[in-house]
Amino acid sequence: MGKLTTPEWITEGFDSKADWEKAQGKKPSSGKGGKMFKIRKCPKCKSSNVNVVLTGEEGRGSQGWECKKCKWTGKNIDVEEVSEQEFIELNLGEEKQ
Repeated sequence: MGKLTTPEWITEGFDSKADWEKAQGKKPSSGKGGKMFKIRKCPKCKSSNVNVVLTGEEGRGSQGWECKKCKWTGKNIDVEEVSEQEFIELNLGEEKQ
């Protein structure tokens, strides 16, 4: 085993790894530093107003996804991963519309 070293964010005097990454111009890493959320978006109109389409007895099967805005249906949906703060801002923006 090699020697353990002190992380750069500590040696540079930052209070947290997230603060150090922000100062370096990096996106905060997912993990204990902050919760990440997955947002599913329509590949056609980029709306996040999409639902899964269930079929069969008691909804045991799935046909894919349906966009409520442009009525697109399919299986290939765009998934975007955002931080907790970005998720809150997106939800507040949708409520105003």
